[in-house]
Amino acid sequence: MRDKGIEAKHSLCVIQVSLGSRLNGFGYELFQVSEERDEEVAAFCHMLDVLRSAYPYTEHSKNAGFVWSQSVAQEELHQGLGVDIKVTVISEHFREPLTFTCDGSSTIDLLIYQTLCYTHDDLDVIDVDDYLLKVCGQLAWHGVYLPLICFPVQINQLPRESQLTVTLYATPLPPPGGAEEKGKQKARSMEALGWVDFPTSSFEVRFSTPPPAEFSPQYEFSRLDQGSQKHLQDVLHKKSLFWLTPENRRLLWEKRYFCHSDSSRLPLILASAPSWEWACLPDIYALLRQWSCTNHLDALGLLHATFPDQECRRTAVQWMDSISDPELLDFLPQLVQALKYECYLDSPLVRFLLRRAIGDVRIAHCLFWLLKDALQDSQFSVRYQHLLAALLCCSGQGLREEFDRQSWLVNILAKVAQRVRDASPSSRQAVLREGLDEVKQFFSINSSCRLPLNPALLVKGINIQSCSYFNSNAVPLKLSFQNKDLLGDNINVIFKSGDDLRQDMLTLQIIRIMNKIWIQEGLDMRMVIFRCFSTGRDRGMVEMIPNAETLRKIQVEHGVTGSFKDRPLADWLQKHNPTEDEYEKAVENFIYSCAGCCVATYILGICDRHNDNIMLKTSGHMFHIDFGKFLGHAQMFGNIKRDRAPFVFTSDMAYVINGGDKPSSRFHDFVDLCCEAYNLIRKHAHLFLDLLGLMLSCGIPELSDLDDLKYVYDALRPHESEADATMYFTRLIESSLGSVATKLNFFIHNLAQMKFASSEERPVLSFAPRVYTVKSDGLICNLFVCNHFKTYSPSKGYTYVVKVEREDQQGVTVVQRSFEEFHELHSKLRLIFPSSKLPSFPSRFVIGRSRGEAMADRRRDELNGYVWHLIHAAPEVAQCDLVYTFFHPLPRDERPVGTAVNTLNNKPAVPGKVAGEVKLSISYKSDKLFIMVMHIRGLQTLQDGTDPDPYVKLYLLPDPQKTSKRKTKAARRTCNPTYNEMLVYDGIPRGDLNQRSIHLRVLSEGAFWENTLLGEAFIPLKNLAPGQHWVDWHQLTWQTCMHLHEA
Repeated sequence: MRDKGIEAKHSLCVIQVSLGSRLNGFGYELFQVSEERDEEVAAFCHMLDVLRSAYPYTEHSKNAGFVWSQSVAQEELHQGLGVDIKVTVISEHFREPLTFTCDGSSTIDLLIYQTLCYTHDDLDVIDVDDYLLKVCGQLAWHGVYLPLICFPVQINQLPRESQLTVTLYATPLPPPGGAEEKGKQKARSMEALGWVDFPTSSFEVRFSTPPPAEFSPQYEFSRLDQGSQKHLQDVLHKKSLFWLTPENRRLLWEKRYFCHSDSSRLPLILASAPSWEWACLPDIYALLRQWSCTNHLDALGLLHATFPDQECRRTAVQWMDSISDPELLDFLPQLVQALKYECYLDSPLVRFLLRRAIGDVRIAHCLFWLLKDALQDSQFSVRYQHLLAALLCCSGQGLREEFDRQSWLVNILAKVAQRVRDASPSSRQAVLREGLDEVKQFFSINSSCRLPLNPALLVKGINIQSCSYFNSNAVPLKLSFQNKDLLGDNINVIFKSGDDLRQDMLTLQIIRIMNKIWIQEGLDMRMVIFRCFSTGRDRGMVEMIPNAETLRKIQVEHGVTGSFKDRPLADWLQKHNPTEDEYEKAVENFIYSCAGCCVATYILGICDRHNDNIMLKTSGHMFHIDFGKFLGHAQMFGNIKRDRAPFVFTSDMAYVINGGDKPSSRFHDFVDLCCEAYNLIRKHAHLFLDLLGLMLSCGIPELSDLDDLKYVYDALRPHESEADATMYFTRLIESSLGSVATKLNFFIHNLAQMKFASSEERPVLSFAPRVYTVKSDGLICNLFVCNHFKTYSPSKGYTYVVKVEREDQQGVTVVQRSFEEFHELHSKLRLIFPSSKLPSFPSRFVIGRSRGEAMADRRRDELNGYVWHLIHAAPEVAQCDLVYTFFHPLPRDERPVGTAVNTLNNKPAVPGKVAGEVKLSISYKSDKLFIMVMHIRGLQTLQDGTDPDPYVKLYLLPDPQKTSKRKTKAARRTCNPTYNEMLVYDGIPRGDLNQRSIHLRVLSEGAFWENTLLGEAFIPLKNLAPGQHWVDWHQLTWQTCMHLHEA
């Protein structure tokens, strides 16, 4: 074992990279290339031999002490000789801890000498007695007897490259002196103490490859009988090899010659091979040779641990060779994980990644940080160290120096973040300012540095005054870097320390790939895509999105109960998009992005969705952040799941979409977008299962076994038809919209965040897009409420016209404010000042008709008194920012007095005999007629002015006996219902279809079976072809309002 350890040391040295020292004030360097590496390696190895011979472990007089001697008895020590030990040394001579491997016979002096080799160029002038090795931890050695373990697997049926890994785990003991809490007991997980692989990499095992079989036919799928086709399709629709039953495997292998038309099926076929022994390989290799690769992404399935065979992996890499550099960046994390499953370090996949990294600096940059982050994996850290060294060897000196600067900057930021996190809340800002001085010193030495998030982000300094931190448990830093591009804006990022960002990184990667699929299919969901990168153990960077606010901050502008109200989001968008065209564009962006978020978060099972994890841009784009819980691992409140709805879709979101509190035709567009986006992702189910399956061994706690992967499989429902999936997702939308638990969760989070509220945070007005001051607008010398007029949008009431006079300004400005807005001003002034300093506010409650003209006149007089006392109050009140923001002109104030644009009303119903329209999807297949009732728009209200409870009833004419009746469920109180329900007629011969027509009736459900006819349509089917999907709107006609006594 000692010889093996020395041999490993030799193999590490021959890589053209060694550690050295930096001659600057920081004394830090990542890597340095040696010009004469062969001579250096030989000299270093000779020095180690000399050191070992000088301190032989057999002569106790010369041996200063074994490494294990402090914790292992003398007789145990001799038994442990020859066992390799990993040693970590911390020294002031280098910035990062130094880790290397030695054997059990190593002496203390030898460890010191090995450490000094990394920090000093010349050891002749070094006296080892000047150094002390301080033991920070001890290793307890106990004998362990393992029982005989028998695996029910025939060795000859496994791929020849298969390896057996034996891992020794331990569970941390509870703290002494008391019982541990039940919750903490569950939190303790097993830790891997060590492992051994067999065969090990030191065995130079080379397998010869047999030639492919000459006979490997290809048959058309249509040659199978109908029963076999259906059975085989059902198995192929599973899309993943992880849930194939033995019966499925037998069927796939038996019918393998009928499946060659789709390259994504190859992993399923190969996973069904009954044996990988030598005699079966020619048949397997023949399939590899003749299978057509229609999509290079299908090759990902062959890189799973299930396929260690080198010919399979070589074929997968050949298929991937056509992938473009930008597309390769999207899948690089999975390829880095697939390196674990390579039998040899020098493999086609390794060569492929290094070759593409040499050709594109973006790939080299991303690969560097992925490999550096993968060093956390203790079982494969040695392999990743070799690969990282190989990448740096292939890179030029300039790129190595750039990686050095980035690593240096990340280390500084990690220390600053940790100090801020450990500091008391009152001193955190001062600690942050002090720590950022180190960053400033970094940029005084380095003129620029690229950020790990993206090599295109080149920064030259940091804006200390613009930096702060977030009041959350991890206390992440908000950093503002100076852009090297003089014409570019500052680059704002979030730096986290103490959070594992690999899960966020994976989630954002999957959402980014979803968005690219939608765009390739012609569906732009207006998704906000941002980057997140893990740069080491529990630390990393997240890109900040400008002009965005969390839903919590938007909702609490309407009070702590704002999460229960419907108007906050619409009012906030109206505030930032004052014109009608701007607002309509923002609503359109909201509809698309909200639909995309609903689909993505459902498929990935994103949990812990409170209103601080959802953000909204002023342009209307909605997006999610902070993905600490996914794949259905919900946040628990005791024994109750906090995330009860399938995804977050609340009534205030529906209010923006509908343009009010009643469903509109825009809600139909939203549902159709959700269902279309969902079905497009389902078509690529195998891709997402492959991507997540390759990450099972990456160490993310919530993606560690097949049960976690099964969540995504169940969410994608690959075995269902598009129509079934559409109906399913429509029910999910209804369930989410009707969930009270989501709003309650938001409210509880609002209360919890009140303890983090800073005294420096000032309240803002919900209708004002920004804050104005006396300095920016000029001193107000007089206010007068001169008039009022009636308004109908967004709600009925009165708006008051206020003339504002300012010093040193000619003329007056006019603003229009409602009574509710005056009340909001007074309420938020009370949050800042005591009531004794504020004038009394008119009562909101009136007796009699609250909308009457007399009441409006009286309120105008009362408001005049209020604003007069307000402007003559103490200067800190009269000249505060809230007052000057309230009386600053808004774009709506430029409209003529008495006019208002109604941006929230539903579209008017079509006059005349047309009673609305119904959207149907009609198809015919295998003597079955499928009619999906999708939406209805523009229904008339009932005679009493209330909205109907509509449902759809169908008859397939001719039907004299009324036996073909089908109907949907009833929607409640809406003129624009959504159904997405399938009604099926079976046993309809193709010849009869030409003579048939659909009689569709829309009725409103009433009491005692008294239903009201709202409209009807007759739809002939003579032009419907088999296999055709006919999706269209059909007009409903309505003559008179009829009451029908029928079910």
